[in-house]
Amino acid sequence: MPNDFNQQIIDEFRANKGRVGGYFEGARLLLLTTTGARTGAPHTTPLGYLPDGDRILIIASAGGAPRNPAWYHNLLAHPQATVEDGSFTYQAKAVVLEGEERARLFARAVESEPGWAEYETRSGRTLPVLALLPTDFGPPTGSMGDALKTIHGAFRRELALIRREVAASGPRLAAQLRVNCLTMCEGLHGHHSREDGHMFPALEERYPELAPVMARLRAEHVTVQRLLEELQTLLAADDVAPPALLAGVERLTREVEAHLDYEEEQLVALLN
Repeated sequence: MPNDFNQQIIDEFRANKGRVGGYFEGARLLLLTTTGARTGAPHTTPLGYLPDGDRILIIASAGGAPRNPAWYHNLLAHPQATVEDGSFTYQAKAVVLEGEERARLFARAVESEPGWAEYETRSGRTLPVLALLPTDFGPPTGSMGDALKTIHGAFRRELALIRREVAASGPRLAAQLRVNCLTMCEGLHGHHSREDGHMFPALEERYPELAPVMARLRAEHVTVQRLLEELQTLLAADDVAPPALLAGVERLTREVEAHLDYEEEQLVALLN
């Protein structure tokens, strides 16, 4: 893509916390800032990505161009990069995937979005697949209450993306969509576990009058965990029907959004 077009996307992405309109509306996008292989200067590029557990995957398609994109050569020279996902900015190490792993994950990407195969055919090259592994991922900067809202916003956005992806899926659930759902489930479980283990006890000690609020929030965590487990059971079935999965995602989304809204209403001002 031309640099001026890239810059428009970058500006819109940063101004709207990862959301862009037009052709890329609803797409999974990140901003990747690499170090120039020859110049040493920072270079930012908007890229599509695929969730993959505790890492994310990117594909050096260059829109089907015959040469690998500049950012790929930059990562070969300097594997450390900065990732912006709209909610978080963190450092990550890029690893070029090879052999069976590369083939398997590229096939998974193609099953979910056939355009990747079209890009590879048009380019006349084997498209590199890379994993980005976070090296310093932590809570957002700023006050604790605002950081909590940022984390919650990331979950709201991910749930909306998954709901859209499930609703648009065909009669068979793609493997990548299973991974998207499972990655979200693990992230939400981890977030609630950290709240139960650290944030909630600290708030209770400082504000004893919050006992009824904490009791409700903990009860909602139990409900969300039950829904997560039901969703994971659905995802484990080979013959899961997208309509059944969509119903599960919608139940989870309603419960999580109500929980997040209540938690922010009760805790953000105190945390700040």
